[in-house]
Amino acid sequence: MSLQVENLEKNMAKLTIEVPASEFEKALQSAYNKQKKSISVPGFRKGKVPRQMVEKMYGPEIFYEDAANELIPTAYEEELKNCDLEIVSRPTVDIVQIKKGENFIFTAEVAVKPEVTLGEYKGMEVDKTSTRVTQKEVEAKIKEEAEKNARTVTVEGRPVQDGDEVILDFEGFVDGEAFEGGKGENYPLTIGSGSFIPGFEEQLVGAEAEKEVEVKVTFPEEYHAEELKGKDAVFKCTIHEIKEKQIPEIDDEFAAEVSEFDTLDEYKADVKAKIKEQKENEGKQKKEDQAVEKAVANATMEIPEAMIDEQVRQMVNEFAQNMQYQGISFEQYCQITGMTLEKIQEETRPQAVKRIETRLVLEAIAKAENIEVTEERLDEEIKKMAESYNMEADKLKELMGEEEKKQMMEDIAVQDAVTFLVENAVEK
Repeated sequence: MSLQVENLEKNMAKLTIEVPASEFEKALQSAYNKQKKSISVPGFRKGKVPRQMVEKMYGPEIFYEDAANELIPTAYEEELKNCDLEIVSRPTVDIVQIKKGENFIFTAEVAVKPEVTLGEYKGMEVDKTSTRVTQKEVEAKIKEEAEKNARTVTVEGRPVQDGDEVILDFEGFVDGEAFEGGKGENYPLTIGSGSFIPGFEEQLVGAEAEKEVEVKVTFPEEYHAEELKGKDAVFKCTIHEIKEKQIPEIDDEFAAEVSEFDTLDEYKADVKAKIKEQKENEGKQKKEDQAVEKAVANATMEIPEAMIDEQVRQMVNEFAQNMQYQGISFEQYCQITGMTLEKIQEETRPQAVKRIETRLVLEAIAKAENIEVTEERLDEEIKKMAESYNMEADKLKELMGEEEKKQMMEDIAVQDAVTFLVENAVEK
């Protein structure tokens, strides 16, 4: 087997791989062995027709496709071991020569990892972030927790107020005629939630239980039902039940119920510490994002289209898997949203380019600054990963292949490059 490499424009390369005729013959025989049970020729039992007879009747080309499909992946993977190129896309394969008794030749066009020319990346200006926590923020957080722990109780003897949850029947009419989808019974609605047509919920404020009230609205021009866009409508509504939230009093008893602390003062101190920690993390992330974005903007590189296509494919697959975890297939998602695979790919493309650029620049910075990951550092990260999986670190490391370890070390180096950028940035 032999390999020839031709460098093309825009970080593309063409690999020409030549497979000896003897290997091609083995692939043809393998293709025959797989197909012979389905081949029928008068005078022979099924599965017993000699290969020579089949090739005489139909031509040797009958086995070419299966033989090529068997040879190409194996030959390609084998020759990659002899290739110094860092390939970053799937190959586009073209068969150059396929003929019984002769060498099998094919080409594989691939994208090659582009070189990055770094610009300024030290001393990048980043925003200074404050981690100061105000008493107002602490109180707002505790109030939010109190609302989560509110009880909903049925009230009598008063009309509907903003914030109430009501159980109602309704039926909508346009020009005096009921319309499809405009009727509901025992429907739960929180007043002020904005879940109904604009103006609907506000007109229920002041309504009394078991008394019909008319609500007049105009459907928005961008309403999803074409026949209702911009139309005036009247809804006849009857409220059967009015419920209100009873928020617990914020005191020591409340603190003991919602936290591990016995007093409100202790709970407040913990809430303040957590808000501060959140602000620190958000500030750190913001600095990282700004420093990386500026380093990327100052760098130059030429990304091959095939590399972008591969990244788009991976990201769409990740998205489809996430949908699957939520119990929705990719096809169902497309039906619900009206999206198509092509549209999703188009919208994903800018994110794919950004992801590639960021990774390439950070790898280049790690190389320029001689950021190396030791075996001890790798072991530390494997230990953390093992703890999250509830596994022994040695067992996890044993299960990992060399490529996985290499990828993990590269990922650590990239994160260290981010840390380097932030440490060398200037707060403004």
